[in-house]
Amino acid sequence: MSEIEGKIVVITGASSGIGAATALFLAEKGAWVVLGARRLEPLVGLVDRIRAAGGQAECVETDVTRQDDVANLVRRAQERFGRLDVLLSNAGVGPISPLDNLRVSEWEQMVDVNIKGVLYGIAAALPVFRAQGSGHFVTVASTAGMKTVPTQAVYSGTKFAVRAICEGLRQEAGSQLRVTLISPGAIRTPFVEGIGEPDVRARYVGLRDEIAIDPIAIAEAIAFAIGQPANVDVGEIVVRPTAQA
Repeated sequence: MSEIEGKIVVITGASSGIGAATALFLAEKGAWVVLGARRLEPLVGLVDRIRAAGGQAECVETDVTRQDDVANLVRRAQERFGRLDVLLSNAGVGPISPLDNLRVSEWEQMVDVNIKGVLYGIAAALPVFRAQGSGHFVTVASTAGMKTVPTQAVYSGTKFAVRAICEGLRQEAGSQLRVTLISPGAIRTPFVEGIGEPDVRARYVGLRDEIAIDPIAIAEAIAFAIGQPANVDVGEIVVRPTAQA
């Protein structure tokens, strides 16, 4: 993990779940983290925990559906630490439902957060990475971006899109930048509690409680990718419970 120490890592969606677990894990390994999420209070709590343990951390209230917010998050890392080494685009939502229910506003929310939020991160960080001559995009997608099932059509569509965007970014990145996609399966986080359809929510909460794995598994996968030498690009890591079909 020596390659992680001292790296400046921006994390979106850092207030809970995978984002929070990764912030704590990377800070423990010596990374300096800049955390963004819509909810500021839990971010402040994370920063306090990291600093109390001797780590370096900052936080910025960030809505990834707003390009200016994402640009400001990246700018804070530059102003506070002088550079940016890793952009971890982790923010995501998944209010899944059958298409027949026509929950159009939720479809739009998934497109805005899951796709546009990633694109805004690229727009903010890519010029910085080009100017530095180095940088690493790490993006959290989902195993739903590898196949879809009923109720997941729109959510899966956004994650398929993220996989395509990241692959295109990798091909355009050149020899100085790295691009990694992380595809989690069922993870023990509050994520599925945001599903608006009561019966669908109950089903996925039950599945989570039965088979999901701890978000530290994803944090460790992210740390593995970040911790590789500069000339090693880990393209994609899939992490899911052994019990997941």
